[in-house]
Amino acid sequence: MNATTDNPPRLTRLTFHGPLSQARAAQLTERLLRNDPRTVLDIGCGWGEFLLRLLTAAPQATGVGVDLNAEDLARGRKTAAGRGLADRVTFHAESGIGTVRGPADVVLCLGASQALSDAQPPHHTAAALTALHGLVNPGGRVLLGEGFWERTPTPDELAGMWPGARADEHPSLAELVDLAVAAGFRPEWIETADRGEWEEFESGYRAGTEEWLAAHPSHPAAAELRERIDQQRTRWLRGYRDVLGIAYLTLIREA
Repeated sequence: MNATTDNPPRLTRLTFHGPLSQARAAQLTERLLRNDPRTVLDIGCGWGEFLLRLLTAAPQATGVGVDLNAEDLARGRKTAAGRGLADRVTFHAESGIGTVRGPADVVLCLGASQALSDAQPPHHTAAALTALHGLVNPGGRVLLGEGFWERTPTPDELAGMWPGARADEHPSLAELVDLAVAAGFRPEWIETADRGEWEEFESGYRAGTEEWLAAHPSHPAAAELRERIDQQRTRWLRGYRDVLGIAYLTLIREA
């Protein structure tokens, strides 16, 4: 291959765009199927891997994925076609704010609450839950993957995270569940990503790029890309590792 024309890969080593293991995904899918869903809506779907797995397991269901990233959506359409699901799922390049794609029997929002509202932290989570309540049928399920603080971050940890990180940016797990209840949901299941899932995600997020950088150290794009990847890794290891958590809440909308 010509090192001057090769392009760096993007997220090729990730199955899910978040700290979600194959085993947990299977358990979540099984739980969501108990409601016999016929319609599934995925907000901020990316390439829709969880959506497609749910549809595979629920042959009676159809699905809709919404995201703004055209590359991810193209990946989702290609994967759907390869799995024989192209006639049961559509992907749309559009914002989730004010979407009229619902209501659905199951609504997925995995690490994408920001796609549902212009509200800024710490108000974005409550705003997203309000929007989700209007997108799911009464008695239906919402699967929310949302950030929370495992503990209050120190000033040094906040300084090592993303620009402008604040201690009030995320709720605790208990506060997150309280917000869901206040929005009109009953929490059927509460679980959180473990360290192994985080490590698989964080390493997988960069693995393809790290491999490319090692093979193309003199590529014109290498210096800028190396700086960005090194910064991402440092923010994880010196900032939010074991501080930021991801909760997976299976929520039932009250009738």
